[in-house]
Amino acid sequence: QVQLVESGGGLVQAGGSLRLSCAASRSIFNFNAMGWYRQAPGKQRELVAQISNGGFTNYADSVKGRFTISRDNAKNTVYLQMNSLKPEDTAAYYCKADLGYNTYWGQGTQVTVSS
Repeated sequence: QVQLVESGGGLVQAGGSLRLSCAASRSIFNFNAMGWYRQAPGKQRELVAQISNGGFTNYADSVKGRFTISRDNAKNTVYLQMNSLKPEDTAAYYCKADLGYNTYWGQGTQVTVSS
């Protein structure tokens, strides 16, 4: 079993920045991939960014050039640096980890961007 704990969410004005963290309860070295998803009220959960075990990254078109995902295997943590935030980025952000055939989710952290 893997526990994922997100932190770093909050209220920020448009144009501002936040850094989300996802701390895992065990080593993430062998995780196939880790990613950030978000879900706004009334909308489906969507992929924001993903990083593979080898460091390859993938981003939603809506966040390319503004968000950066990274992982620190020594700290068992994945980060999402979010810059130039927009009101449409407002959502609950969830961390996801793939380990073998298993998928784990965190409880989420709220990001609210005011205009």
